[in-house]
Amino acid sequence: MLDKPRVIAVCGKGGVGKTSISAMIVREVLKQPENKVLAVDADPAVGLAPALGILAGRTVDDIRNDLIRRVESGQAAGKAEMLAMLDYEMFSALEEKKNLAFLAIGRPEKEGCYCQVNHILKEIIGSMAQSFDFVVIDGEAGIEQVNRRVMENVTHLVLVSDSSARGLNVVKTILTVSENAISYDHAGLILNRIRQASELESIQVPGEVNLTGWIPEDDLIRIADTSGDNLLDIAECAATKAVHACLNNLMENVK
Repeated sequence: MLDKPRVIAVCGKGGVGKTSISAMIVREVLKQPENKVLAVDADPAVGLAPALGILAGRTVDDIRNDLIRRVESGQAAGKAEMLAMLDYEMFSALEEKKNLAFLAIGRPEKEGCYCQVNHILKEIIGSMAQSFDFVVIDGEAGIEQVNRRVMENVTHLVLVSDSSARGLNVVKTILTVSENAISYDHAGLILNRIRQASELESIQVPGEVNLTGWIPEDDLIRIADTSGDNLLDIAECAATKAVHACLNNLMENVK
């Protein structure tokens, strides 16, 4: 068990392969049987669950909205009882599979600011994270949602882009916003779906971010994505090997 969890937040423009990369990162860290891993799906589409071979159940926002309805209808209990109830319900929402636990954030149904509720839920997620060696967060396009709905501090911010100028511009924006939106120790860019190494010569990587590595276009991953297959059980391929190399570049080692 590590002294503190390594919290990896994966962000980037929609459609660049964040969920597949998140799943492959989970796959890599689970290769060490002693590692306990928490996968957090912070994208309302909840695409990480099938990529990990997990059936998503109750989400954090289901719990949040139930509590808000109770508060609004006057059915809420005292603070101590409410905290105990939330703590229980959050742990009950975890879907577990050997050394892997999965938590879906979901999609908020109610508009408006329920800051106290969000703060309590974020604190519980932070407390839960301490029981794991790795926390892998599949985020939405921007980093703000990770900060507001999951946790304020991550150890590794992974920015994902394809070779498009739009994808790289989103990465640049996320990195700029993240300076104030979230606390992180290390940040790196992963270029995804690169057809051949020579393509890298024409890609204008933003100078503000370190290039951690690149992942080749891989038919095995493409087919798995199209079919909604479990990426934990796929055979070793060029993409999984590249993800391992990227992790080694991002961290001192992968343990």
